[in-house]
Amino acid sequence: MAEAPLEIYEPPRFTPGTGVRATASVRNDGTVPGLERGDWVVSAGERGYVRDVGIFLQRFYVYAVEFVDRGAIVGMRAHELDRDETAEDGR
Repeated sequence: MAEAPLEIYEPPRFTPGTGVRATASVRNDGTVPGLERGDWVVSAGERGYVRDVGIFLQRFYVYAVEFVDRGAIVGMRAHELDRDETAEDGR
């Protein structure tokens, strides 16, 4: 069975400044200071802006998303995000 192509072989789905909306709720995996492991970090539907794009395990893009109302920057994968068409990009 052939492996799926690596995500990083394609350009990132989102660029810095893009308005996005979380499509999934995310729990703390232990990397968010001030929260206990397992606490909710982001709820589905929350809106934010991509601040930066990084690469994880030389396979996946990770988007640093600033959720302004929550006051948090959270690493998210593309499948956990949708473009927020109501947001003004370029913040």
